[in-house]
Amino acid sequence: MSSNSYRGGSAYGDAAPFRSREGLSTRPAASSDEIQLRIDPVDMDLDHEITGLRGQVKKLRNVAQEIGTEVKQQKDFLEELQTLMTNAQAGVKNNIRRLNKSIVRSGSNHVVHVVCFALICFFVVYAWSKMFRK
Repeated sequence: MSSNSYRGGSAYGDAAPFRSREGLSTRPAASSDEIQLRIDPVDMDLDHEITGLRGQVKKLRNVAQEIGTEVKQQKDFLEELQTLMTNAQAGVKNNIRRLNKSIVRSGSNHVVHVVCFALICFFVVYAWSKMFRK
């Protein structure tokens, strides 16, 4: 409304004040604070619009119910997945405990094997680098 200026009449040009749609118009009232609306019976699209709104509300209600069903299914799936992960974690923990017990029982001989393997690998890489350097 910054480009339109108020010139003593209606701020909306020649349109009747408070006119929203065809068929609705205002009447002067006894008090300046009151507005009376007159609905022309010729344009009775209100029933059609109300029916349309009811249809849209039903559609929205169905969508909301479908969303609620989907949320419940996903919640159940996540709870089942959490239970499965808890069981898997307990199984892995149990297997690690068994593996540690078997390592302790067999002694620390495996550390010697790992160190020997690392020394052999280092020697092979060193010898290979000396052969191809020349």
